[in-house]
Amino acid sequence: MSAVASPVVDSPRPMTSAQLDQLSINCIRTLCIDAVQQAKSGHPGAPMALAPLIYTLWNRVMRFDPQDPIWPNRDRFVLSNGHASMLLWSVLHLTGTRAVNAEYERLGQPAVSLDDIRHFRQLGSKAPGHPEYHLVSGVEATTGPLGQGIANSVGMAIAEAWLANRYNRPDFKIFAYDIYAVCGDGCMMEGVGAEAASLAGHLALDNLCWIYDNNHITIEGNTRITFTEDVAARFLGYGWNVLRVGDANDIERIEQALAIFRETKHRPTFIILDSHIGYGAPHKHDTSAAHGEPLGEEEIRLAKRFYGWPEDAKFLVPEAVRQHFVTGIGARGREARRQWTELFAAYRTKYPMLATEIDLMQRRELPEGWDKGLPVFPADPKGIAGRDVSGQVLNLLAQNIPWLLGGSADLGPSNKTLLTFPGAGDFEPGDRAGRNLHFGIREHAMAAAVNGLALSKLRAFGATFFIFSDYARPAIRLSALMELPTIFIFTHDAMGDGEDGPTHQPVEQLASFRAEPGLVVLRPCDANEVVEAYRYIMQLRHQPALLALSRQPLPTLDRSKYAPASGLARGAYVLADPPAGKPELILIASGSEVSLCVKAHEELLAEGIRSRVVSMPSWDIFEHQSEAYQDSVLLPEVTARIAVEQASTFGWERYVGRKSGRIIGMKTFGASAPLKELLRKFQFEPERVTEVAKELLGKAKS
Repeated sequence: MSAVASPVVDSPRPMTSAQLDQLSINCIRTLCIDAVQQAKSGHPGAPMALAPLIYTLWNRVMRFDPQDPIWPNRDRFVLSNGHASMLLWSVLHLTGTRAVNAEYERLGQPAVSLDDIRHFRQLGSKAPGHPEYHLVSGVEATTGPLGQGIANSVGMAIAEAWLANRYNRPDFKIFAYDIYAVCGDGCMMEGVGAEAASLAGHLALDNLCWIYDNNHITIEGNTRITFTEDVAARFLGYGWNVLRVGDANDIERIEQALAIFRETKHRPTFIILDSHIGYGAPHKHDTSAAHGEPLGEEEIRLAKRFYGWPEDAKFLVPEAVRQHFVTGIGARGREARRQWTELFAAYRTKYPMLATEIDLMQRRELPEGWDKGLPVFPADPKGIAGRDVSGQVLNLLAQNIPWLLGGSADLGPSNKTLLTFPGAGDFEPGDRAGRNLHFGIREHAMAAAVNGLALSKLRAFGATFFIFSDYARPAIRLSALMELPTIFIFTHDAMGDGEDGPTHQPVEQLASFRAEPGLVVLRPCDANEVVEAYRYIMQLRHQPALLALSRQPLPTLDRSKYAPASGLARGAYVLADPPAGKPELILIASGSEVSLCVKAHEELLAEGIRSRVVSMPSWDIFEHQSEAYQDSVLLPEVTARIAVEQASTFGWERYVGRKSGRIIGMKTFGASAPLKELLRKFQFEPERVTEVAKELLGKAKS
């Protein structure tokens, strides 16, 4: 380990460019070390190793204006190994990146102040333990669960290619940015990383560069105990351009490799960067001890001595470093944005409609007439499957909203998510105009890529069977955490796929997704509720939505007899009431079980029992209504209640009561049989509802 000392920090002599480079790199290192030590938690080792890369990428290469971190044509940077977050907080601070609020208004304050860094990992600091997109300007994606960031970056790369194809014109390169993602051994081991790399290679995303921090260390020790594959050969097999930089301190070689990436066509680039975790710490260099815990005061002193840094200084930022970033990325980014702004002004004059689309997209707004032509379905006892209605609505909306696109994990024909209108096309290496994305059998990477598309301001959807949402769940959670308006379309929502059996029949999925903060879960009961679900979803700006749709036809309710489907917008609504008198019983259901409850309601009325039917497509939306509205739907004085759903009973007690109500649902997995037999076996029939209703009312009367 040879020393790479900084020049004397407070030297009055002018510094050479090389000295300023080294001073800046060591400033990043020491800020990271000091912050972790002060927090008494964190990961100092990777930042110590990767500071030269981050410095080179930001101050020499990236097109990014710190004064406007949401400029549409900026390069994107994703720190997939998010435990090294102090790298990002350091560089956002040193570049003077400014804050932007949730309404995309540019604020005058810094995105990350030095005080935030001093309070790294503390409540209220804009320097949390991992990068958080919704919290800190300059963060392009929330990362932490390994592999997610690089998978997000694939969606970002798809987005840039699609945007460039749609909006660029001769002499008007409106979208021409690159996506850089830094990742570690964990990202390489995680399956989502492999899925995403395979997809990116197939799609020939030459705007995408991953830089792999090859330090051979994880929490348990050297990677030889678990990870001995030839990573370079794997990425060559995926169709990537693979480069290697043998010394993470060689900023000239790093810059050269990044230049090769920008010249490479028809392949994404994978740069293997050989580094030493804990670089500069004499007793923790190349050890797992540098990974996830503070170095300790004595080791910090020795590391700073190695860097030629004042040993007793803490959170020291020399003015020369700030000025070096001002004249580097500050000047370069400002000029790039100025040129783009002038170009876009001319573009607006020549292509006003396209410019308006870009404006709307950047603000997550919808074009005028976006819901024009949404169908209204007549009453039909035979009905139509939720997935079929969804396909019709998607195709209409995609024609009204040009930046709505997405696809399925190889189940497009079954999910009914294929866009089939003229000109929809497929997004493939030879055609970047297509609106249909084919993700292959890669549910996890699909959901993460959908997040990347949404981070790029497109309205994106991903689809599969509801049971396989389990493979996508981590990315859906991050979508909620990032407050992205993503759309996840899951068909085969219950036992409708019958003969495929319990491996394909979701039971616990509804309850588990309902538990996720910020995620809008919708399970519509008929064709018109599906339409209204999309009407609601498309107006979301900061929330993801999950649609659980039926495979089998559902009766289309007679809305002249029952309440309009627009009630869906409140999460739950009174669908049917007795013709006279107050209800003595409330039947609550979602999806296919609503029509079952309607039948039971009619049978009960014939027997003189007054019931109310409540369609409850979304718990989340209903919980956000006023208490007065909730009480008007679920009358507090009516304690006899039955909830019916072909899913886990978990959670329904909040609406029916632990003792006074009943739940007809699933307490086991399903079975392999035709749907009619399954409904009989698990007692999802009107007769069972009426039987339970009578029992319940009988107990209440006694």
